[in-house]
Amino acid sequence: MQKTLEKYLPERAIPLCIEMIKVHSVNLKIVNQRVTRHGDYRRLPNGSHKITVNASLNKYRFLMTLVHEIAHLVAFEKYGRSIKPHGLEWKRTFQALMLPFIRPEVYPPRVLPLIANHFRNPSASSDTDAKLSLALKNYDVQATDTNYVFELPIGSIFRIHNGRLFKKGNKKVKRYECAELATGKVYLFQPNAEVELIKD
Repeated sequence: MQKTLEKYLPERAIPLCIEMIKVHSVNLKIVNQRVTRHGDYRRLPNGSHKITVNASLNKYRFLMTLVHEIAHLVAFEKYGRSIKPHGLEWKRTFQALMLPFIRPEVYPPRVLPLIANHFRNPSASSDTDAKLSLALKNYDVQATDTNYVFELPIGSIFRIHNGRLFKKGNKKVKRYECAELATGKVYLFQPNAEVELIKD
């Protein structure tokens, strides 16, 4: 397990992650990228715990995702299955499990303040924290030809992962109103949503 995790985690995080995986009897699967989620937790019929994490994540996001999913397992075991998946019990569990990793030996110093701020009240997805998400994307290995919604001029046409086309509109509080070309329906996009700009 050590050798495998060396590819996916910051070096100083590996021993504690291995300990958490063993203590909580986690069956960890590293899978090809899914567009809609970074990771997943399931309790299997035989009572074991299966966690999947996307192989394409950079080491810092992989660590946060792994701990996020282990927090689901621990919160359900401690508080019961009737709790909300991303409710108060999960938030407190995630904060406690993540705390030993929020240090300069694990995360780059320029990301630490953003992580510390995020973990005051962690959300269901770190992608909704635009500043943290953009900071973490700086460590992605693969260079992409995608753009972020906030970078595009108003009126730009862009394509999302499933091929649907949108026209960028104005910002409403934190998100952008964008009209789908095929239906005219307006959707709200996070500023850090990755899209493909359609050039004329």
